[in-house]
Amino acid sequence: MSDVWKSDPWKSDLWKSDLWNHRADLAQRSLDHYFAAPGEQLFNNWHPLEPGDNDVFNYWWLAHAVDVRIDAYLRTSDPARLEQARRIHDGILRRNGGALFNDYFDDMLWLALATLRLAGATGEGELYGEAVELWQHVLDHGWNDHEGGGIAWRVSQPYYKNTPANAPFVILSARLYRHTGERRYLERARLVMDWLERTLVRPDGFVHDGVNRQEDHAVDEDWRFTYNQGLYVGACVELARALGEEDHLSRAYLSRAARTARTAIAELGVDGVFAAEGEGGDEGLFKGVYYRYARELVEAAEVPEVTAFVLGSTEHLWRACGGPDGLVLASDRWNRPPRAKVPLSAQLSAVMATEMCAALTSPRVRAPGQPEGSR
Repeated sequence: MSDVWKSDPWKSDLWKSDLWNHRADLAQRSLDHYFAAPGEQLFNNWHPLEPGDNDVFNYWWLAHAVDVRIDAYLRTSDPARLEQARRIHDGILRRNGGALFNDYFDDMLWLALATLRLAGATGEGELYGEAVELWQHVLDHGWNDHEGGGIAWRVSQPYYKNTPANAPFVILSARLYRHTGERRYLERARLVMDWLERTLVRPDGFVHDGVNRQEDHAVDEDWRFTYNQGLYVGACVELARALGEEDHLSRAYLSRAARTARTAIAELGVDGVFAAEGEGGDEGLFKGVYYRYARELVEAAEVPEVTAFVLGSTEHLWRACGGPDGLVLASDRWNRPPRAKVPLSAQLSAVMATEMCAALTSPRVRAPGQPEGSR
């Protein structure tokens, strides 16, 4: 284990809010410096850019770009960041032919989650309506009886069910319930969560990726990804919030979230950071999803070892990947410099993690277990 990871976050410089606020500003600037593109493209898919690199429209990557700009807005109250988030959102729809929907239910759920946050930040009812429309579309076309229920990964593979489609549906449903009070959202959240837990969550809390991908009813136990752990953590936390603090199931969900967050670190952590998860591009976003929902967990419950890992591993990122100009260019493993070519997805994870550290160390929020006056 690295000394950074083992350090007590309450007694270290890692709890300096000014440090992480400054780094979050630099992370946002780094995103623009290395990946900004003219016109409707908005962001290049890779840095450095080579011919053909922007041929793919990465709908779900851009949904996370909306999220990181909202993170910046909530931290700084800078309206320019909110306008950037809206521009990215609108750009996704334009590049998608003016439509909300595509073939992938997980993609649509990422956009729905980002759009719901954008609606909350802007107060625009049209955006809220889009999030509801996406929720209903996924329910109507994604839920089926293959493998006993659950949301399919994509329209053309209704038999294949996975965590990246089901856990975001739980998160979105729970948030819509809290926003509206409509029981249908909570009922669906619990129904999908029950399927997910009995199908893809191990007794120790580790979350498998999917089932029946090859129409053989097999669980993909070898696909071990950080974002599956983070998504289940987020689903547990959001259901706990939806049920309320006095509900015994709320406490049970928080306990399960903490178990999975710890198990992820034990199973997937190497030398104080998460191991590299692949070089295909999409994998670059997996870490960021874990960090987003780990932050939600440690603000809802006392899990000091998860807090220490979030802060310590992101410190590794800045030590290994920060340049002399103060900017950061992400690597696939955060305790070593970046490769010759970096995907936008990996950079978004770095921005997410840094924004989560800034949120955790903000003087406006004291995480459970943090001593008074330690910020």
